[in-house]
Amino acid sequence: MQSLNHQFDLIRQSATVAMGDRIMALKARGKHIIGLQMGDPDFATPPAILDVALDAMKQGLTHYGPSRGFPDLRTAVAKKLSRDEGVTYDPEKEILITHGGIHAYYTAMQAILNPGDDVLIPDPSWATHSNMATMLRGNVIRIPAPAENGFIPHFDSWLKALTPKTKIIVLNYPSNPTGAYPAREYLQQLQDFAAKNNLWIVSDEVYGSLYYEGKPACAADFAGAKNRTILVNSLSKSYAMTGWRVGFLAAPARVIENALKAGQNSITCVAPFIQKSAAFALTDPKIQEATASMRTVYSRRRDLVLRIASEGKKGNLRVIPPKGAFYFFLDFSAFNMTSAEICERILEESGVGLVPGSAFGRRGEGFIRMSIAASDEDVEAGFRKIVAWAENVNR
Repeated sequence: MQSLNHQFDLIRQSATVAMGDRIMALKARGKHIIGLQMGDPDFATPPAILDVALDAMKQGLTHYGPSRGFPDLRTAVAKKLSRDEGVTYDPEKEILITHGGIHAYYTAMQAILNPGDDVLIPDPSWATHSNMATMLRGNVIRIPAPAENGFIPHFDSWLKALTPKTKIIVLNYPSNPTGAYPAREYLQQLQDFAAKNNLWIVSDEVYGSLYYEGKPACAADFAGAKNRTILVNSLSKSYAMTGWRVGFLAAPARVIENALKAGQNSITCVAPFIQKSAAFALTDPKIQEATASMRTVYSRRRDLVLRIASEGKKGNLRVIPPKGAFYFFLDFSAFNMTSAEICERILEESGVGLVPGSAFGRRGEGFIRMSIAASDEDVEAGFRKIVAWAENVNR
């Protein structure tokens, strides 16, 4: 029998997708499930964005487009980065349009990673960050990001993990699944560390506009940082455009040239009519108001969960307020069960879909990710069911 690619023996399928499949099967059997497992905004894409796409299709923009991305979209990305992140990029040489944030991360890693390079990634963090590095034959080293430190690695953990083969630091702030992000001073220290040791920083800032406390700093917004920092972003979360699959990479020109080759040989280009809608979304003032309104709703849901958590007994459940993104990383570590077992029991006994923390790394064991990217009613009903389960389990 012919052999397969052994790299895929080292990674697992997405736990989020697996839970989604499980929930669909239960619903098909007639069971009512409250789905709090997905990182997909419950908002519809703003109608004006749809109108731009339809007009573009009617105008014939249904064929190939430029693989680097249309100039107007790259210019829109540069304006967005200047407006929201305070960083300046040349749209001609330093920006690449990609097929969503995952593809942006893929092209970034393809551009700079050689087989055997060490990649430092916090634990817990979104599984794709480590899985992609492994698929591309990098050596992933997980950096503990403990709950008692706000899910941010102690800085000496980065120092201890450094080896002669270390090439890349991967960041994702605000974080999926924890909602954590560090102070600006911490990122400055990390940039100094990267500069001293000739490292790249790949920063996934997909949740950068979703914050509830102070605005998180952009990883490239430091003196000299642009030369060693690669920004990954998309319109999926901020603009409720997950299904549109459009994102972007901002990086030094030499990185973009490599990433462009990776894009040309994986997707050719992003659909032209989608690019036109993305350019509109990033620059239209009313759309920016709509995205700000979405953040306000997420903030209200966050407050709702915290209020319910403060109302009474939660058993041994600990609720940690997220600083950003739209997830709670609920602490079930006092329960004598794995996070996968807890999710399975809550699904079967209370009808709520969640994601086990173990899907995000060894340090995620004992935690459960709950999304608030669902209706107010589902968030309230689902969390109350979780609290009730935690109060009564094993009694």
